[in-house]
Amino acid sequence: MTEWDIKKLQILRTLRDRGTVTATAEALLMTPSAVSQQLTNLAKQLGVPVLEAQGRRVRLTDAAHLVLRHAEAVFAQLERADAELDGYLRGEAGEVRVAAFSTAVPALLVPAVRQLRSAHPGLDVRIREAEAAEAYELLAAGEVDLALSLAAHAPSARDPKFSRVPLLADPLDVALPAGHPHADAPGLRLADLAAEPWIFGGSGPWSEITTAACEAAGFVPEQAHSAAGWTAILAMVEAGMGIALVPRMASAERRGGVVMRVLAADQPRRHVVAAVRRGAEEGPAVARVLAALRQAAAQRETVQQN
Repeated sequence: MTEWDIKKLQILRTLRDRGTVTATAEALLMTPSAVSQQLTNLAKQLGVPVLEAQGRRVRLTDAAHLVLRHAEAVFAQLERADAELDGYLRGEAGEVRVAAFSTAVPALLVPAVRQLRSAHPGLDVRIREAEAAEAYELLAAGEVDLALSLAAHAPSARDPKFSRVPLLADPLDVALPAGHPHADAPGLRLADLAAEPWIFGGSGPWSEITTAACEAAGFVPEQAHSAAGWTAILAMVEAGMGIALVPRMASAERRGGVVMRVLAADQPRRHVVAAVRRGAEEGPAVARVLAALRQAAAQRETVQQN
């Protein structure tokens, strides 16, 4: 196969455009002898003459024009590559892989991706739903670039492998069946619900969050039913089988027969963080995704306060 040399082809193209070896040398900051030497080497590589004498000047041969017709497509593709690489270096192109727990996907990631698609269409965000343990295994292994989890299940801030970025303090509301005695009671506190049957997971993060919130309010919740998904939990609440703490980020799952009550003085919250491998937060593409996530979180907090 013919050996193609992009630099020598660029010299040949410049000679075609400028007309003389001297003008070509001036344009490329080379000496005329260096231009001539490079074009002589190009002819040897291609196996065809690229210049022919025309009086005291030289002109391109038909073979040289044929070569340049094909080379123009290469130059155009290289220009596109340069533009894309420049966008990548500015964080406007490339791929960022994110692992996130289920409720963070519609509440934070989807709004962030929408904003990024509008502002930086060349930046591709790939989402993978994963709970904290799996998310941080993927992050440590380099299989994702960013992980979203609850702060309670994120690596310690002292962990040298990761950097944590706080995103959101998500309030926990109480889901009550419509018609419940406390459905419209003023100043509802978590302690007022100590005698109620509760619905939460048998193990895992939500079990820990519910138990910790109730214990902080002065009681141990009686678990009437166990479920991990919000669809199942809220269906049981709607049927009057118990009550549940529900994060406000899970609002899309709410049902017509369920009343969501904001707690008064002792409202618990869960804190959501993003984590990256330490130092990666300075990468432009990851930094843009983090900025979009912070914006989505700030907008959500604004809506929650209104």
